[in-house]
Amino acid sequence: MSATSYLNDLNQRYLAIHRTKEDFFWETYMGTSDDHEGSSKAQTEWTQFLSQASQIEAIKQQLEAAENITDEQEKQSTIKGLSGWLATFKAHAIEGEDSQKLKADLIKFEFDLFERNQNHAMTYVNENGETVEGSLPVVGAAIRTNEKEEVRQSAHEALLGLEQWLLQNGFIELVKRRNAFARSLGYKTFFDYSIVKMEKMTTQELFSILDDFEVRTRDSHLNSLKALAKEKGEQALSGHNFVYSFAGDVMRELDPYVPFSKSLRRWVESFGRLNIDFSGAELTLDLLDRKGKYPNGFCHGPVPSFYDQGTWVPAQVNFTSNAKPDQVGSGYDGINTLFHEGGHAAHFANVKLNAPCFSQEFAPTSMAYAETQSMFCDSLLTDADWLKQYALDDDGNPVTDEIIKAMIDSRQPFKAYEERSILVVPYFERALYELSDDELTIENITKLARDTEKQILGLECSPRPLIAIPHLLSDESACAYQGYLLAHMAVYQTRAYFTEKFGYLTDNPEIGPLMAEHYWFGGNSTSHNDTIVSLTGEGFNAKYLADMCNLSVEQAWDEEVKKIEGLATRQRAEIASLNATIKVVDGDKELATNSDSDSDMCDNFERFIIETYGR
Repeated sequence: MSATSYLNDLNQRYLAIHRTKEDFFWETYMGTSDDHEGSSKAQTEWTQFLSQASQIEAIKQQLEAAENITDEQEKQSTIKGLSGWLATFKAHAIEGEDSQKLKADLIKFEFDLFERNQNHAMTYVNENGETVEGSLPVVGAAIRTNEKEEVRQSAHEALLGLEQWLLQNGFIELVKRRNAFARSLGYKTFFDYSIVKMEKMTTQELFSILDDFEVRTRDSHLNSLKALAKEKGEQALSGHNFVYSFAGDVMRELDPYVPFSKSLRRWVESFGRLNIDFSGAELTLDLLDRKGKYPNGFCHGPVPSFYDQGTWVPAQVNFTSNAKPDQVGSGYDGINTLFHEGGHAAHFANVKLNAPCFSQEFAPTSMAYAETQSMFCDSLLTDADWLKQYALDDDGNPVTDEIIKAMIDSRQPFKAYEERSILVVPYFERALYELSDDELTIENITKLARDTEKQILGLECSPRPLIAIPHLLSDESACAYQGYLLAHMAVYQTRAYFTEKFGYLTDNPEIGPLMAEHYWFGGNSTSHNDTIVSLTGEGFNAKYLADMCNLSVEQAWDEEVKKIEGLATRQRAEIASLNATIKVVDGDKELATNSDSDSDMCDNFERFIIETYGR
């Protein structure tokens, strides 16, 4: 078999295993199937395929053979594809039967815990005094926006209860098993293993970045806490009151302008005006919260985009949010998740190399790199010019300057807190996985969570208690949360570049093609830093995010006023086609498609939401 034939065969073998795993993943995470055994088996087969250390030597031999290909274009293409696979197998290789068995057992244990957690119901007391079930997004929205303190407190207690349930029902054993697996590969902890695998850096290198950011934002964060306590009393710093104390009122004021019924239309129009092209992808969107559904948005691609022997294979991408349209605050949260996961989908639909390994969200794809794409898109939702164009009430009136100003007045002093609420997770996970098996007790872990929250957030308990964060349970997201912060650093660097170059971001049709060219085209064949250099001419730089965190309210408002004034100086871009086949579902039920037009799809979705939820 020639090197080129070997590459083509490898591509097809992987696609079959990947598709099976992803189909099971989607159905079990959406709660439309309870075949967790089948899902675990498919995940194990996928892991075993990628973890075969013998593949590394085989590909090296094929790379040597490829050097003898006489056609220069075929030679370079084959070397490119095989090099991508070499990096992929190196990232996943598990040498030794003991380690492979530990990994297989770990996968099964994680799926068992996932199933039990999926069936575990959280309850809280709502504003009518009724005990009701609530998913993580619903409970979280109640903590952030419900005007009754007793409801917020009950919702927060539900999260604390979830922490204890997890600690009593497998989380501790999960940590032990992960550490045992990592140690079998020569790493001190699972955290150390994960950082090397996902970000290609050591724990020490990572924390040199995180520690620096912690110092840069510490004073502004602590000052904001002192000011809030002085204004509203020490009780404002309690876990169930904190976010509501500085943001709850304004989010209620914004709510009529961002109903979830309009979210699909806003996404289609906004991405269209940014000239984001999905390159013929098939997108399936499951956007509504329901019992049994995974309580966090995500984006996965059952079919990665790539050129198969010169023929374009469009991506098939599934993404999800957990909107509850009749709950205050859920509409804006849902739109945010739609933009975030839609950004992931745009990225993975536009990787245009010759092997599927370049266009998937797993190692060697850096989480920071992947999240840069999605977080750039959701960052637009706080821009005043975006809000003026897309946050409209039922009569078509844009959100008022006063509400936008109130958003800045309430949130800018806590911009550092928002970033530190990401930062707290890797500090906790590093310390968690450094505990010995004997030290891994319910009491010790609970204390560690509260101590870490106090250290980084300055609060006795976080509004979102650490162990209740779903990323800690999942294999692909455990010990990866710092990727969001690293991505945010890159996002604000990217925003600064576009602002300097064009003067604005909202509805700028230059942005989509530039993102596609510099950030998306090469997928994981290019490092995160190199993509940033390609676009901006500057290496990764955290200063832009730190500078944003340290702006005063007045400085932040001045920047937003400029954005609003800029709307009068430019003609609004036309809505370009997303070049995607889109289907919106609620579990097994199809709600809307763009088979006729994007407009019809948005009309049908809006009609369903209003008829079902009232707005």
